[in-house]
Amino acid sequence: MTAMGEPVGVAVVGCGTISSAYLSNMMSFPDLRVLFCADLDIERAKAQAAKYGVAAAGPAAQALEHPGVELVVNLTVPAAHAETAGAAIAAGKSVWIEKPLALDTASGHRLLAEADEAGVRVGCAPDTVLGAGLQTARRVIDAGAIGVPQTALALMQNPGPERWHPDPEFLFQRGAGPLFDVGPYYLTALATLFGPAQQVAAVGRRGRGRRVIGSGPRAGTEFGVDVPTHVAALVGYAGGQAASLVLSFDSPLRRHGFLEVTGTEATLALPDPNNFDGDVRVAAASGDDWTPIPAEGTTAGRGLGVLDMARAMRGGVPHRATGEIALHVLEIMEAIERSISAGTFEPVRTTFAAPAPLAADWDPHARTLMA
Repeated sequence: MTAMGEPVGVAVVGCGTISSAYLSNMMSFPDLRVLFCADLDIERAKAQAAKYGVAAAGPAAQALEHPGVELVVNLTVPAAHAETAGAAIAAGKSVWIEKPLALDTASGHRLLAEADEAGVRVGCAPDTVLGAGLQTARRVIDAGAIGVPQTALALMQNPGPERWHPDPEFLFQRGAGPLFDVGPYYLTALATLFGPAQQVAAVGRRGRGRRVIGSGPRAGTEFGVDVPTHVAALVGYAGGQAASLVLSFDSPLRRHGFLEVTGTEATLALPDPNNFDGDVRVAAASGDDWTPIPAEGTTAGRGLGVLDMARAMRGGVPHRATGEIALHVLEIMEAIERSISAGTFEPVRTTFAAPAPLAADWDPHARTLMA
């Protein structure tokens, strides 16, 4: 039985590239205690454990049996998200899932139902919405600085992650591509600002059927592409707002982090939703002059959602990056896929409760849970 005041015991399952960002941050948060690193490649798990000072490493089954683990951080590839999260829930552990929540909405629904029945929690990336940049944008909108929000424009274009990622194949398989890999950052930011979506329409294309790894020990290796690599979507929200998104791995021109929200009185330029920092800017109706608003809040990085979830578990209050939001974003993306295939407007039926804003002085490095 874990005492109410103790740090929350964490196991990381999946020790690939993204685990380094999570581990380096979580090891610095006093309210978390990282106890175990797990991976299908046991040597990789041991290497990450040694690098970041985690006491134990091994297969996922051992992580779930560890008596001190209360929260599993699931950093496996998208195809394994639901299975790994389901095993954690069955073991009585709460689980944080790297985006997307699952490969399809039906699997996401099952996960949340299983967690509810087991009395455990589900949280899901992206937690960039908890960073200073996007939290400041939310405070600006809530204060009425742009009037009533009306529309949003989001752009993400680049030549593709195979240029830099040493093992990029999974990024071009089901559950990834620009829509599922990058889309959650933009769609979660918009969900936080606009609330639930109601319908979508989209077109998509696959620029080429094969790609070549550009860096690392496997440079020059060809692999197949299974998903659209350029997606253009329209999203209509229940509150009346509308958003236009372009997400592309087919553009020689790089545009990262372009996200603007237009209100009845002014336009708000948001920082890159894939980052935790960045000032916001407001332009009045003329659009000639932009006024910067310095970001206030934490920029600690990936793992903030895990920490917020852990503190909420101890405090018996809702956490912010919930499974319900992730399920809604997942349904939006699945509806976009259906629209691409059918050429129709597609409904979005899930919903969620808006999370409470994060206080500007919320400190991830404070010790709020005493051992």
